Amino acid sequence: MISLVIGLVILIGGGLLYGKLCEKVFAPDDRKTPAYANEDGVDYVPMKKWRNCLVNLLNIAGTGPILGPIQGILFGPIAFITIPIGCVIGGAVHDYFNGMICTREGGIQMPEMIKRHHNKGVFWFFTGFVCLTLFLCGVVFIYTPGDITATQVFGFGGTAGEASTWIIYGVIFAYYLIATVLPIDKIIGKVYPILGGILILSALGIFVMLFVGGHRLAEVFGDWTLGGFDFGAYFQSQNFIPTFFVTVACGIMSGFHGSQTALVSRTLESEKHGRMAFYNMMIAEGFIAMIWAAGTMAVIGIGAENAGITMQLTDAGWGYFQSVNGALQQISPTSVVGVICRNMLGSIGGIIAIIGVIIFPITSGDTALRSLRLMISETFHIKQKSIGSRMMLAVPIFVLALGVLIWAKNDANGFNTIWRYFGWANQTLTIFATSSIMIYLMRHGKTKFLWLPAIPLVFYSFITSSYILSAPIGLSLDMTIAFIIGGILTAVIFAASIYRGRKKNS
Repeated sequence: MISLVIGLVILIGGGLLYGKLCEKVFAPDDRKTPAYANEDGVDYVPMKKWRNCLVNLLNIAGTGPILGPIQGILFGPIAFITIPIGCVIGGAVHDYFNGMICTREGGIQMPEMIKRHHNKGVFWFFTGFVCLTLFLCGVVFIYTPGDITATQVFGFGGTAGEASTWIIYGVIFAYYLIATVLPIDKIIGKVYPILGGILILSALGIFVMLFVGGHRLAEVFGDWTLGGFDFGAYFQSQNFIPTFFVTVACGIMSGFHGSQTALVSRTLESEKHGRMAFYNMMIAEGFIAMIWAAGTMAVIGIGAENAGITMQLTDAGWGYFQSVNGALQQISPTSVVGVICRNMLGSIGGIIAIIGVIIFPITSGDTALRSLRLMISETFHIKQKSIGSRMMLAVPIFVLALGVLIWAKNDANGFNTIWRYFGWANQTLTIFATSSIMIYLMRHGKTKFLWLPAIPLVFYSFITSSYILSAPIGLSLDMTIAFIIGGILTAVIFAASIYRGRKKNS
């Protein structure tokens, strides 16, 4: 447990110090926030600090800090150190400045933020890129909870040929449509705090049981073999850089978060609430990610024979297996959530797991589609005051989503293809945001603090470029070549950000 405890100290202690520094650099004041200055009863709606915090946490969390760490912990206990460091100096910095800039500049959405700090070419490229990412996010988070509901709750087959599959999808579609067009405080503002509480309590319950149950975890400076699985061998065979960081994604840093902090920027009662709503909620997500990673390692350690998990090598790589009626059966990363909760929390925990795995992706999907509607309306100056005008944008988006969903259900590799591209695109979005943050600081006389956004900008420029160059979904280049080209692209991106900041400043 030593590595986990050290990681939590880094996360909490580092988050307190680094968050205070970020707040000092941005310098929030008592000016009227967009929630009051532009109040419209739909998207610009003042909400209490505690409510904003839980709404933002659930918006950015979903299943990201659960499923990502479940797969990322296979790289070994090094995850207990890299997740908190990345969260403190990367993800939380990205979320805080992104949310605060959007708040300070009138509650703007991400495309407008990019437009103000870059040129039109970058703006239009980003707008297309972020809209595609949000669209894929919405599709993915219809597919995932729909299939889990069909197979694990009702016991259906979940196939494209079953009417039950499409009825369940239809219910989720209907909810998404309502959540997309109704005022933000009617559903999202009221329901999300409750769901956020479930997310936090389930993580805290697992955290306590890790110690009470006496579970073993591998240590960074120790034996990396646990439960018959060699985490060290997996680490050496899977290209830790860049694969680990793309896999864990939301638990460390996510471009999708930028679209969600922009939503919340329209509901802050005070700029001084930003540190808690943006920075600290990302720290909370890092905590959740670390606990689910530790929970996964713990159930691997006890093995399938003790109601845990056994890792076995399959034709598709390492897979999770549990014991069903005395026989090993392969399960998905999503099903690992249930194993962890049942093992740590008993039957009640199993119920929480099902509720969580179904609800959490829905809470990311609906706000993704809401953000997509707002970005399109803001980019093309389409009024959104009436339900009719909001429906005019929402309905075509949902029709396209249905088309992609039909394709994904009827193609054996459809969902995997969507998920892989979504994961990479999600990380790539952070480059645009951190570059804009650098430019913003330069334009406001804070050049000496450029290193705050520059660290995640440089790191993730290298991670995302080298990943798409080397991965099967990309160019499948040799890793060394991918690193060289990725390094060159990273230097170009950093230099371009500095050049743009100086030009805007002049």
